[in-house]
Amino acid sequence: MPRVKRGTVRRAQRKKLSKLTKGYFLKKSKLYKFMKEAADRAGHFAYRDRRRKKRDFRRIWIVRIGAAARQNELTYSQFIHGMKKLGIDLDRKALADMAVRDAAGFTELAVKIKAAFSVTS
Repeated sequence: MPRVKRGTVRRAQRKKLSKLTKGYFLKKSKLYKFMKEAADRAGHFAYRDRRRKKRDFRRIWIVRIGAAARQNELTYSQFIHGMKKLGIDLDRKALADMAVRDAAGFTELAVKIKAAFSVTS
């Protein structure tokens, strides 16, 4: 069986890994075994947290909408229910942005929702 020498291929792989782990602390940026472990671990966290970020933002939006709704004497669930009832299709991202930047517009929306509740009650 012929002998395989991997000079350039191996060096290229290590350079690629070294580039990924540049700036890591101590052995994790210097020694191949530790570079590999650090890069694998970082990749795992990056993959997981790309999905996690979506959850986190949704939670933030819900908190912001809930706080703004409470200022207008509504709970978050009443507010969302009223939105669905009135057929207003705004996503949570837009609502949260409205609550932060356009408080008057959000209050107007809350008044419409309250009016819809008082008619049915």
